[in-house]
Amino acid sequence: MSSAVEEKVFRLDSIKWLLVVAMVAGGIYGNWLYSAESVLYRAIALLALAAVALLIAAQTAKGRAALELARGARTEWRKIVWPTKQERNQTTLIVVLLIIVMALILWGIDTLLSLAAAGIMG
Repeated sequence: MSSAVEEKVFRLDSIKWLLVVAMVAGGIYGNWLYSAESVLYRAIALLALAAVALLIAAQTAKGRAALELARGARTEWRKIVWPTKQERNQTTLIVVLLIIVMALILWGIDTLLSLAAAGIMG
């Protein structure tokens, strides 16, 4: 029994990436060239240009892999179980108390060592 594995063939990836780089460079140059125009218009133009560049980049092998990575990260993000407010407060209180206890222990050790050094040195 043979299974047909469908693999998308990505053609002309280097040309697509050159087009994306040219679009980004053009957006930077256009933003500089039209610096006297309203920031709102320039931002809208840059967002539209970025959307087109991302669509072109998504048609390449690396772009498709990046999209799959983003989808996987989104799936993993949804699996996170966040602590409740009570759990957060209790954990914070425990950490603060441990820090205070450790600070007191280290202060005590430092004081004893300082007294011992003073006794030895005279």
